[in-house]
Amino acid sequence: MAIKDKVVIITGASSGIGAETAKLLASKGAKVVLGARREDKLKQLAEAIKNEGGEAVYQVMDVVNPKDNEELIRTAKESFGKIDVIFLNAGIMPSSPLSALKVDEWNNMVDVNIKGVLNGLAAVLPSFIEQKFGHVIATSSVAGLKAYPNGAVYGATKWAVRDLMEVLRMESALEGTNIRTATIYPAAINTELLDHITDEGAREGMTALYKQHGITPERIAKIVAFAIDQPEDVNVNEFTVGPTSQPW
Repeated sequence: MAIKDKVVIITGASSGIGAETAKLLASKGAKVVLGARREDKLKQLAEAIKNEGGEAVYQVMDVVNPKDNEELIRTAKESFGKIDVIFLNAGIMPSSPLSALKVDEWNNMVDVNIKGVLNGLAAVLPSFIEQKFGHVIATSSVAGLKAYPNGAVYGATKWAVRDLMEVLRMESALEGTNIRTATIYPAAINTELLDHITDEGAREGMTALYKQHGITPERIAKIVAFAIDQPEDVNVNEFTVGPTSQPW
């Protein structure tokens, strides 16, 4: 199995898609490196993986801090000697109409959802370029494929992730660095994303939507595993994934 013995870094690993992906990949023999802000959650997850016979280390970090991203790369190398995959999964979604003028929330989304991805790329690409292989996986959103009311800034950040990943794929092919990419566009997945919504109207609407249609983050973890498990000369670069019942 291609997943076995691969070293996989996961940001946003303390809950939701990140945590479920870590557990699934570890169960398939991957060595996972967990990064997020909440140490208690990371420690609990790492211990659970080890108790099931898997290999995991963690580091408290914030994707908006370039040095934290660099330290996460060092942790992976010091712990397992290499890096095969990075899953840039950290993100926030404080949805609101533009007219609400939640400028601080706009800036936070740009910092986490765009700069966080760029910081992760800046930290890992030197290693991938030097070794001439690697796999970058990123969580975008269906809001990175089409526009939704209350999602202008969130969607803009996820469109940016889409473009970054597509250009990375093209450039690595042109440069011969053999870096694979996979961008995932989830619809309603039951995670902590809704916890960040402070606008009452947006929160009510999204809560009702997710209550009706939401599926578990483990479904996305399986997509990540599928992407990694492809032969090294195969790159499946985009996955749009959501509930069968949701007309996203």
